[in-house]
Amino acid sequence: MNDNVGTSFEKLVSIMAKLRAPDGCPWDREQTHQTLKKYLLEETYEVLEAIDAGNMAELKTELGDLMLQILFHAQIAAEKGVFNIKDVLEAISEKLIRRHPHVFGDAKVACAEEVLHRWEEIKACEPGYEKRKSILDGVPKTLPALARAMEISKRAAGAGFEWPDMHAVLEKVREEISELENEIQIGNKERIADEIGDLLFTVVNVARWAKVDPEDALRRMIDRFIERFKQIEEVAQSSGRQLSQMSIEEMDAIWDRAKTQPN
Repeated sequence: MNDNVGTSFEKLVSIMAKLRAPDGCPWDREQTHQTLKKYLLEETYEVLEAIDAGNMAELKTELGDLMLQILFHAQIAAEKGVFNIKDVLEAISEKLIRRHPHVFGDAKVACAEEVLHRWEEIKACEPGYEKRKSILDGVPKTLPALARAMEISKRAAGAGFEWPDMHAVLEKVREEISELENEIQIGNKERIADEIGDLLFTVVNVARWAKVDPEDALRRMIDRFIERFKQIEEVAQSSGRQLSQMSIEEMDAIWDRAKTQPN
């Protein structure tokens, strides 16, 4: 590691320790692993937002904020004598070396897919994995639903529970839409919710077959929706009207024009 990088990291570790010290910051001293969970999640999504925006200056800042959260948790653990940041760094270093025998050892791999296959084989031999009774165990329940569905789908497909081709997956989408329409006609809200879940999970499988991240795809779509809807609001404002005073036909026309504009 470059000496300057090491010095900068040690400086940040020292700052975190100072914030948690008896004469440090009252707010920082009150935090626990539990109270910090929401901030860790927020900082992670702010990193993703900076990546999606292609804003490298913002990404630099947000990565720093995310790193601070990691140091925060490590400092709390160190104060309890559980582990410290050095233990965290050594653990991930050892894991990376162990799971990359084609880089740090003599193993050979032909492609990225083979790397992932070997990765899973190595993980299965590590301590703690013997307690898993299903290949679906270990997928965090706290993941965003689309991301969790994608990981579950990948694992099931890897075990052979898979459609023969994309056509079959799309046919399943049409089947789920038909079942949803039937439940909507019946009006059973619980069954409607179940069918919506089935449809969403099937669409995740379409994304997997298309090699598209569904979480990323949905975030991008939401951003597009916001930008196009704002154009409707701007037209309403420029004409001195409320949105409620615009017809759906007028809104649709503005929306269609916005769709033709480059993202």
